[in-house]
Amino acid sequence: MRSDEFLKNVTETGGPGDPESAAVVTRTVLDNLGKQLKGGEAADLAAQLPAELQEPLQRHGSEAPLTDDVDDFLRRLADQLGEGVDPETARVYARAVISTLDAAVSEGEVDDLRSQLPAGFAPLFEG
Repeated sequence: MRSDEFLKNVTETGGPGDPESAAVVTRTVLDNLGKQLKGGEAADLAAQLPAELQEPLQRHGSEAPLTDDVDDFLRRLADQLGEGVDPETARVYARAVISTLDAAVSEGEVDDLRSQLPAGFAPLFEG
């Protein structure tokens, strides 16, 4: 999936309506998702994405992974996305990005990703 297709899918599945905001939301979600992953999983996942979307996932590669539950993850997203974005809006945006990610990478990679996230993240994979 090309970067423009990824962002178009994010907007069509509940992300922000304009491409620029969709790109910001996508990078922010991927960045925070990367913070949760360990053992090279971020690099494995990034390898299946368009080049423009790889860096946010891999940015935190050598840091100890966070062990946030989904509510902490969504609060952090809302804080980073700024005014007008509450945790519920962050949930809708995260679901748009993660369900697009689910469609863009192999099933095995999605299984690996899901295995590293707390169970509360499961609904974010449902488009």
